This record gives sequence, C-alpha cells and structure tokens, in this order.
Amino acid sequence: MAISASGSLSIFLALVMFLAAFGLKGAAEIMPVQGQNLVTDNVSVVEGETATISCRVKNNDDSVIQLLNPNRQTIYFRDVRPLKDSRFQLVNFSDNELRVSLSNVSLSDEGRYVCQLYTDPPQEAYADITVLVPPGSPILESREEVVSEGNDTEISCTAIGSKPPATITWMKGDQELQGESTVEETYDRMYTVTSRLTLTVSKEDDGVPVICVINHPAVKDFQAQKYLEVQYKPEVKIVVGYPDGLTREGENLELTCKAKGKPQPHRINWLKVDDDVPSHAVITGSDLFIENLNKSYNGTYRCVASNLVGEAFDDYILYVYDSRAGVGSPQKIDHAVIGGVVAVVVFIMLCLLIILGRYFARHKGTYFTHEAKGADDAADADTAIINAEGGHSNSDTKKEYYI
Repeated sequence: MAISASGSLSIFLALVMFLAAFGLKGAAEIMPVQGQNLVTDNVSVVEGETATISCRVKNNDDSVIQLLNPNRQTIYFRDVRPLKDSRFQLVNFSDNELRVSLSNVSLSDEGRYVCQLYTDPPQEAYADITVLVPPGSPILESREEVVSEGNDTEISCTAIGSKPPATITWMKGDQELQGESTVEETYDRMYTVTSRLTLTVSKEDDGVPVICVINHPAVKDFQAQKYLEVQYKPEVKIVVGYPDGLTREGENLELTCKAKGKPQPHRINWLKVDDDVPSHAVITGSDLFIENLNKSYNGTYRCVASNLVGEAFDDYILYVYDSRAGVGSPQKIDHAVIGGVVAVVVFIMLCLLIILGRYFARHKGTYFTHEAKGADDAADADTAIINAEGGHSNSDTKKEYYI
C-alpha cells in the first residue's frame, strides 16, 4: 500500500518527537539539566511588513526546539518546516536559538505563538504578535469655508480604518489645541476616530493654518491642514497729504483715507461731524481736497469705510491758524531744558553770594568817632561843649563878641 509524502513526513516527525522525548527522559534520569530557560519576545509589526520570532534557550542540552502557531500547528520543528506556508522562513537555527521570520503580515496572523522545548516536563514561552494597521489619509472638513471675525467655526478631522485607534491633536499656527474625539469600532476589528475642533476666530487668524495631526504607532508625521479664511471689517486711517505743518488761512488741505478689510471696502464716505462739508470741497474716491482754507472750516472730518462685515471710521480735527502763524504757533514745551536753565541760574547766584560774603569778611575793620574829644578834660559842661566843637583838644578857640 503506497504512503503519500505528507503521510511519510508526519510519521517521521512523530517518530523523531517520540525518540527525542524518550532520550530526554533517559538523560534526565542520568544527568539532570540545571538552569535551562526558554524565552521569547512579543512582536508588534505593521500590516504588510515582516515579523521575526526568536525562541532562545539558555544552557540547552540538545533538547528539541519547535515553534507553533496560535492554532498549535507546528511551524518549525528544529530546522524543518512542516507547515506549508512559504511566508515563514528560517533565519537562524542553533542549539540555543530558533529564529523564524513571517513576511507580508496580515491581521489573520495576529495571535499567540508558542516556543516549545522538549524537556521533562516540556517548557513553553509565548510570543504575542500584534498587527498594526495605519489609518487612511485624514479627512478634514469645516462647517463653513469663510467665517466672519468674532464668530465660531467647527473643523472635523477623521482617521479611518486603523488598529489600534489613532489619537488626534490640533495645531493652530504654533499653538496646540485639543478637540473632542469619538472612537467607533468597525466589524473587521478596525477603528475610525473623529475629532472636532471649535474656534472663535479673529482677523489675525486669517491665513493661519489649522493642522490635524494623526498619532499612531504605525505612522509618523501624518497630518492634514486647512488655512482659515476670516472676513473682517475695515481698518481706517486718514493720512495728510498737504500741508506738512500748520494749516493756515488761504492754504489748501489734502487728506487721503486708507482703508483695508476683507473683503475690500466697497464704499468710502467723507463727512463733517455736526456740520456739512464745505460746498467747494472736492471728494474723489478716498481723497478729500479743500482749497483756500478759512477758520469757518474748523471741525472734525470723518472718513467712513464699510464692507459686508461692518464699517469703521477715522477722524481728522482741522484747526485753521492765522495766515501769519508760523514758528510762533503753539509748540511743545521741553520741561527738561527749562529745568536745566533754572538750575544753572540758581547755581550762579549761590556762587556770587559766597564770593561777596568772603569779600566783606576780609575788609571788616574798627571805626571810631571823634565826637566830644576833649570833654574829659573840661571843668564843666559849658567848657566840654566848647572843646568838643573844635574837634581837637588843643585847637585855637575863636571868640565872638556882641555889642
């Protein structure tokens, strides 16, 4: 009776396993093996790539090593591959290691693989293969394509068909933001993750990228982005074209209204607050021209610009000076200069006072009067008076006689 090749191989393997077990038992009875350890490692692999399983033995005594799949089918018995799956290939076989590679890994290959060592009792170690499935390209959607400043907008990002579930983070420019995520498991053990981000936008956000970043162990730098388009009301500024300095009687005035917004302002108006614009003023688009100024034109002139979002304005206050006004017109006082001048004057005055004081102190003397000289030698009061009138005690006395 003929025996098929596969049957012969099965009989051969069974015989080898029986002899190996018997031989191990006998050897154990004669010389027990100490410290014989069987180890392996868990493996994570991206779908479609290659996984490697390593069964390692320390202090092996020629015991048989084999590798089994999650269904307990033998993949390799020593260096022989009974399983008819050519994706399994022998990488290394020695007394201390059986290393096998599995190419083009799919989800069906996921599970617990068994490294088995024929000892008494047999030893087993388990290697879990985890298959990682990267998500598809992220889908980025927004509730509205264009949003006005001050309003809210919502952007969603979806990562489809990943394993394990992806996590999603957001970036607006350089700022990291957090959205609200939901995870849905599909029938094929895959996951779909959707994250929603709500933003209140300003005009500064116009043109800023919002980035959806997909984080998954199977991929790196996986992201999608959208540029915000924000509409905002105009920004208005009045620029004086002429004159450069004071506005004097008889001269001309030229003002330009510069307005920027999104969309661009579709209307620019000039008006005078609480009064009418002079009848001979010329308005050309964003320019206002008034010739031959006089003081009756004084007041506040306003430029108003508007677009679909709103309107804004800027004011220019006109004050017409006398035609002779020039450098004598009100100028800004430099208080620092005035303070410096006052300090110098006070210092000079103090110096003068010190000098005068020293001068008078140096020329100070004793002064004596010559009044009543010779009075001490007089015999009586009349004689003392007569002697004092002469100014000298020994002076000649003039006498007068009355007849």
